[in-house]
Amino acid sequence: MSKTKIGIIVGTNRKDSRTEEIAIYYSKKIKEAGFETSFINLIDLPHDFAFSALYDNGGKNPEFQKIQAKIDECQKLVFILPEYNGSYPGVLKTFVDGLRHPDSLAFKKVALVGVSSGVLGNAVGLGHFDNVLSYLNANVMGLRIKLGNINQHFSDGVFTNPIYQNFTEKQIKNFLEF
Repeated sequence: MSKTKIGIIVGTNRKDSRTEEIAIYYSKKIKEAGFETSFINLIDLPHDFAFSALYDNGGKNPEFQKIQAKIDECQKLVFILPEYNGSYPGVLKTFVDGLRHPDSLAFKKVALVGVSSGVLGNAVGLGHFDNVLSYLNANVMGLRIKLGNINQHFSDGVFTNPIYQNFTEKQIKNFLEF
């Protein structure tokens, strides 16, 4: 098993989301390749973290600090981002804002996966989030996967569309070598 630990981040706090299913898929494939993963689901954020872990309260919420520690122990991160209102969820931005600044994401290698029921696979949201990550000095891999019409192409934990399966496998392989 590789010593590299890869965080898989579910970019929403919605219960029973398709985003979480895709994150589970990525975690499984990465583990099969011999890497340890850390599953970070935004549904596990403290309910009051926007008030108890940000700004003057940075570092003071013990439950949020457990999530910060998970980020710290990962050398690489995969963000699975659903499309919300033409971008990514506000809870993801609030989560990133709550992380220790400026080093939490600096120089970490990052892969981005967009998920949507629409045709573009959250292409716009990936661009928005890439800008945030660039500002924070993360090293974002160029191959971004955009999984549009996801409800038609993913079922029971697997891709039913061979093109999607091939692209995600290529991204995972490239990311593990990145």
